[in-house]
Amino acid sequence: MVAPACPAGAPVVGAPTPLPGWLVSEEAASSRWVTIPNLVSVVRLLAVPAFLWLLLAEDNPAAAGILLLAVGVTDWVDGYLARVLDQVSEVGKFLDPLADRLAVAAALIGGWIAGVVPALLAGALLLREGLVALGALTLGVAARAKLPVRYLGKLATFLLYGAIPSFYLAAAGVAPGFFEAAGWVAGVIGTVLYYVVGWQYGWDLVDALRRTREGSG
Repeated sequence: MVAPACPAGAPVVGAPTPLPGWLVSEEAASSRWVTIPNLVSVVRLLAVPAFLWLLLAEDNPAAAGILLLAVGVTDWVDGYLARVLDQVSEVGKFLDPLADRLAVAAALIGGWIAGVVPALLAGALLLREGLVALGALTLGVAARAKLPVRYLGKLATFLLYGAIPSFYLAAAGVAPGFFEAAGWVAGVIGTVLYYVVGWQYGWDLVDALRRTREGSG
């Protein structure tokens, strides 16, 4: 006996019910590209060339410092939005630290060239950034892993996002005594914390490489 045909568009008994659009698996959610936090991170990346233009082409360290401070504030915003909106993604985990490192590197190199940021502080921070970047590259190639984001590292970045713009404002003649002192205090503390986290990353790298060798042995 032949079963009667179902009317067009009628649900089929026993067929899996599709999930609503807003209900996606954790794996699918983590692989999303277009999210609000990721857009914030992209804006932060686009702010880097604008910052360099203000500093080096327009010779406006005050405006460059204010823009850098805004980039630092959005460093907190994108992480907060990712958690609140449940939009944490692997792309975001890559874009967020990338925006941080490019902004800090641009501020240090540009400030060094313009004579805004003290050479000693800029050199110490750029050395640390280079060592961490080398470690992250080694970890990615050898162990196919990435360095974890540490709270202490975020705190150090927060301090530096306050310290570096302070030097820019001081160079522009905005309350130079106050902002230069604030820049040195926050900058020295942030640099020390940066190196502490760098040391922790070094042990993370050694441990990950050891476990990779043991797993392949």
